[in-house]
Amino acid sequence: MRFPILLNQLLLLAAASCAFAVIQESITSLPNVTYDFVIVGGAVLANRLTENPRWNVLVLEAGPSHEGVLDARVPAFSFNLQKTIYDWNYTSTAQAELNNRRVLIPRGHILGGCSSINGMFYTRGSSSDYDRWAKVTGDEGWSWKNILPYMLKNEKWTFPSDRRNTSGQYDHRVHGRYGKTFVSLYSVPQAIDAKVCDAVEELGGEFAYNVDTNSGNPLGTGWLQVTVGNGERSSSATSYLGPEYIKRSNLHVLVKNRVTKLLQTTSGGGIPDFRTVEFTEGYDSSGPSYQITATKEIILSAGAFGTPHILQLSGIGDPEVLQSAGVEPIVNLPSVGKNLTDQPQFTTMWPLGITQTFDPTPEYQAQWLAQWHENRTGPLTSVGVNSIAYIRIPDSSPIWNNHSDPTSGPNTPHLEIAIIGGGLYPLPGRIVAMNTVVSEPHSRGSVLIQSSDPFDHPLIDMALLSHPFDMLALKYGATAIKKFLSASTFEEYNLTLAYPFTEESTEEEVDQAIRNVVASNVHPVGTASMSPKDADFGVVDPDLRVKKVSGLRVVDASVMPFITSAHTQAAVYAIAERAADIVAASWRDSKGHI
Repeated sequence: MRFPILLNQLLLLAAASCAFAVIQESITSLPNVTYDFVIVGGAVLANRLTENPRWNVLVLEAGPSHEGVLDARVPAFSFNLQKTIYDWNYTSTAQAELNNRRVLIPRGHILGGCSSINGMFYTRGSSSDYDRWAKVTGDEGWSWKNILPYMLKNEKWTFPSDRRNTSGQYDHRVHGRYGKTFVSLYSVPQAIDAKVCDAVEELGGEFAYNVDTNSGNPLGTGWLQVTVGNGERSSSATSYLGPEYIKRSNLHVLVKNRVTKLLQTTSGGGIPDFRTVEFTEGYDSSGPSYQITATKEIILSAGAFGTPHILQLSGIGDPEVLQSAGVEPIVNLPSVGKNLTDQPQFTTMWPLGITQTFDPTPEYQAQWLAQWHENRTGPLTSVGVNSIAYIRIPDSSPIWNNHSDPTSGPNTPHLEIAIIGGGLYPLPGRIVAMNTVVSEPHSRGSVLIQSSDPFDHPLIDMALLSHPFDMLALKYGATAIKKFLSASTFEEYNLTLAYPFTEESTEEEVDQAIRNVVASNVHPVGTASMSPKDADFGVVDPDLRVKKVSGLRVVDASVMPFITSAHTQAAVYAIAERAADIVAASWRDSKGHI
């Protein structure tokens, strides 16, 4: 049997050692301090709160450190991290509309979380996305006008590693230069780039050129921006917990320690106070278990799956769900784990009918890795996508006869199309791949605890395509892709649609093919969503405090009431930056001092 060990006893022993590394794997290796804030997973808050030297902060990360992990540094190696120790390796429940397939859902099990394993797309969405947050929460601080400064505060715009002239490929007025996270344009040209430009000029309309899709008005075709700097991935771990910050004496980071539940710090009448966290050292239940109490707040930044799971393990959630899992309900918050939103996506593949194409051989890949090690340049600095299109389904579409528009406004795309040409310039790859994403779907799923054992994954129902609009949107995307590739510039490629259906496929065959390949775009949000302060729904107030309790906030993608029409990391960084200001302001004294 494991017994929680009170840390004030262990830390007295640890205080005897005056030398320690700030990223540790055992709490007994840290000095004897009292923590003002304990953060479950979040790097941005850890950085910003420890700017105040009087505040001590402990970060608890379930996964290992990012340090020394090559696949977390080389942009082209990001997919290598899936199905490893650096991935939570979640799998959805059987998805009814996907012919009962279970879908893999990669999530970062590493310091830096998903920013350490994601595809590095830096896309913000539309201004309307954030204005909708402001409207539904009653807090104008979440509007585009007020959240944009936090995006700029996060961002450190930099030149791509090929150091080319990027004039006309972005709008410098909507980017920050002095933040923490590197953002840049593509660094490896593809043969398809020029053809995309030609097609955009020929077709115009919904494919018209957009000089910067991160301006708040993303519609059209533009150059993808990515969280890559100096040829390496820029994650929250490398930026907010970089060497100049991790050495702060008031910042301690504990990896390979999994939070198992939150405990009431006080009991009795009044609002329950949750400022004590219980965690286990190691990757399974065999390690020692500890408890530690924050003097100010616990901040949950465990993501759209981890955060609701921890809340439910702690007795915070829907009483019926908790009781069925053998957990005693303490706080009645039925919205915990509900409203799960993610973007369905699939890829069509178009082989080229020409002989002059490029196929990367093991020899080439070895050369590229040597080049990356030598000077951080070359093909491995690429995420594989250089251009991206955002389009809306026309107002005249018959789709609207039976379905409402799930997007936040007329400047918000229904679809994202990532254009993947591959190859090695000037030769194209053997296949043009077009990835179609429903930016803001109608479907909603859930993340529900299945047992009181914290090492049992929750039941994750992505509910992909559960609303018929989402399938219709994907099919419209496939039609739009055919239109795009019909531009005269692509004629010399002699393209043929080969996967997952063909030009000869019937409507029913197309439907079934899509259902057989659709996957999560791995941008889950909404499972601890914001709502107005006095609302009887939602999980957190607009200041991100968990409703009906004290001492506890949530700062991650789970608080989004609606998904952005984008890859979500830009929005999460902005949420965290604003949250840091909100938290700091809440602990000012009567004279305004922190």
